[in-house]
Amino acid sequence: MTKAHPNMSIGHVHLKVTDLQRSIAFYRDVMGLDVMQHYGDQAAFLSAGGYHHHIGLNTWFSENGPRAPRRSPGLFHVAFLYPDRAALAQAFRTALEAGVEIEGAADHGVSEAIYFSDPDGNGIEIYRDRPEAEWPRNAQGDLEMVNAPLDLDALLLEAA
Repeated sequence: MTKAHPNMSIGHVHLKVTDLQRSIAFYRDVMGLDVMQHYGDQAAFLSAGGYHHHIGLNTWFSENGPRAPRRSPGLFHVAFLYPDRAALAQAFRTALEAGVEIEGAADHGVSEAIYFSDPDGNGIEIYRDRPEAEWPRNAQGDLEMVNAPLDLDALLLEAA
């Protein structure tokens, strides 16, 4: 079996959406991404830091369509990794101020994560990783992630 290169990373996610302008507004105003390019009136590409795109949005097959059923196969969530706890706290505060309904939050031992959905029901995770030296491991050194409660009030205190 061939292993993926250890420096491989996920480059971008392209989502089918029902209303392009509504989705652009969410990813721009709530997630803080910049619109890099429109592709006619049916697609847009957004990013952080000037990258060509982290998120692609299109209505090619989905304009005005119904949400995908929750219990059907498909993307569970897109995860946005923040560089530290303060940046995660600020992203969380921005989501709350935009009226986003938080669907869950967890301390996974390796990371702290908050979950919600975009306007089309696509799952969003915002998270920060702990330093690898702090990851929980068993006596054999194997990773042992957890699903413990995350203190959201304490996290908000770290928002700038």
